[in-house]
Amino acid sequence: MSEDKFDVIIVGGGLAGCTAAYCLAQAGLETIVVERGNFAGAKNVTGGRLYAHALESLIPNFAEEAPIERCITHEKLSFLTKDRCVTMDTSLGAQESLGERSYSVLRSKFDPWMAEKAEEAGASIIAGIRVDDLIVRQGKVCGIVAAGEEMEADVVILADGVNSLLGEKLGMVNKVSPETCAVGVKEVIGLDPQLINDRFGCTSEEGAAWIFSGEATNSHMGGGFIYTNESSLSLGIVLGLHSIGETQKSVPQMMEDFKNHPLIQPLVAGGERLEYSAHLVAEAGLNMTPELVGDGVLIVGDAAGFCLNVGFTIRGMDLAIGSAKAAANAVIAAKEKGDFSKESLSVYKDNLDEDFVMKDLKLYKKLPAFLKNKRIFKDYPEMVTGLMNDLYSIQGPSQPMRKMMMPHLRKVGLFNLIKDAIKGGFSL
Repeated sequence: MSEDKFDVIIVGGGLAGCTAAYCLAQAGLETIVVERGNFAGAKNVTGGRLYAHALESLIPNFAEEAPIERCITHEKLSFLTKDRCVTMDTSLGAQESLGERSYSVLRSKFDPWMAEKAEEAGASIIAGIRVDDLIVRQGKVCGIVAAGEEMEADVVILADGVNSLLGEKLGMVNKVSPETCAVGVKEVIGLDPQLINDRFGCTSEEGAAWIFSGEATNSHMGGGFIYTNESSLSLGIVLGLHSIGETQKSVPQMMEDFKNHPLIQPLVAGGERLEYSAHLVAEAGLNMTPELVGDGVLIVGDAAGFCLNVGFTIRGMDLAIGSAKAAANAVIAAKEKGDFSKESLSVYKDNLDEDFVMKDLKLYKKLPAFLKNKRIFKDYPEMVTGLMNDLYSIQGPSQPMRKMMMPHLRKVGLFNLIKDAIKGGFSL
């Protein structure tokens, strides 16, 4: 091998890129990660919930050394109107099986830890460098062009995020579309740990994940979230890009209104803004998955559209880790054969099909289309909060519950309720 040629070059130092580097370096492949941020995780602003199963299978007991924030033991789902809220609150405690747990994380802390694990395994990580182009010869990707220099490799793995410009150049990834992506805005709000415990009903090691539907995004497709960290809150909203032209509010204004909602304001009172960031979010699941394999190239993580919004929870990090592991195993097999063609590397797709990544994406493939139903974000929050208000308001003789319910049900439309129930059932 030439001194200027690597086995694998990975573009992007997020969880997908660093996981792939860790697996490849452990197998003895000469691997380099090129990250345009100043450090791994510098460009990642994910809301902050990591489902442990994918990483636990790779690094058992990782939570004992990784910079996690809190173990999620409280699940909350709220329907918001301008001044009302109905919340479903579940407290489960920490799962006995480590693989069934989930954790709040701050990517600016967690990703550097994963990068360090990759370096310990033998990978090299170069930060602060943008990859401008790919080297392609006779249809095969042979390396990258970064900072005016060429670097060659047998395989290039693209882990460069949801807006993969390099994937677009290859014709493997479609341009970002308002129908397939959302914009996410997040603040990290510093708060005394004891205040967090008191306000969210947690102990010092427990955490809450809280999802909001309705007024958080001005009754348009999307929602709000809060994740409790050790000494801060990750708070934000995610709004479908196709909805931006339908609302008179700007996204920053939605964020401010969400923070000042009567339910939210007491939770963040006295906090200090530590971080404000925005990012594109993949929203279409299987429907936006690009061509994953080419001659000498694989696409993983957000660049492959591997993100799931199932309404009551949002997943991306575990899918990024799972896809990176599947890609690394495909490259290791290709290295053993000395064949880096598209056909050889297509083992990656077989690996994805056999593991949870494609199984879950296929399971929820109809859900993104169902969630574009405006009634979910406007009519149903109003119906639920209105019904609960009437249920707990006494103004004289009580009436049968069916009579109390019917005005709210008719406002949505009984046929709409039946139709949405059937569609929702099929999508799940």
